[in-house]
Amino acid sequence: MANTFHVDVVSAEASIFSGEAEFVALPGEAGELGIYPKHTPLITRIKPGAVRIKVAGQAEEEFVFVAGGILEVQPNGVTVLADTAIRGSDLDEAKALAAKKAAEEAMVNQESKIDYAKAQAEMAAAIAQLAAIARLRGKR
Repeated sequence: MANTFHVDVVSAEASIFSGEAEFVALPGEAGELGIYPKHTPLITRIKPGAVRIKVAGQAEEEFVFVAGGILEVQPNGVTVLADTAIRGSDLDEAKALAAKKAAEEAMVNQESKIDYAKAQAEMAAAIAQLAAIARLRGKR
């Protein structure tokens, strides 16, 4: 298929997705990135958020939440190296809300051993995960 490219989404724990795609969209450090076949090679950091993959020959997009990482685009394919990656179907709103609440408490609590920057990063990841859940629900 001339209008597809290979996509791998991996985390430290597992390979989350591997296959042929027509399009990939994800949250780059400078804004939303859209990758089509024959995209210019690049390497960039990605922010917490949703990776949408238009799989070749499939009507529904694959959906993966990533908590940051690196995107590499090469002529032979795209690799997303995620800090943490969760399949859209495995997202848990209750866990995301609990993580957001814990991060809020760590930011407010001056006695906390968690430093403020780490709490901010955890808050951003939890908010991005909740937004991804809301986005996924809107597509169903």
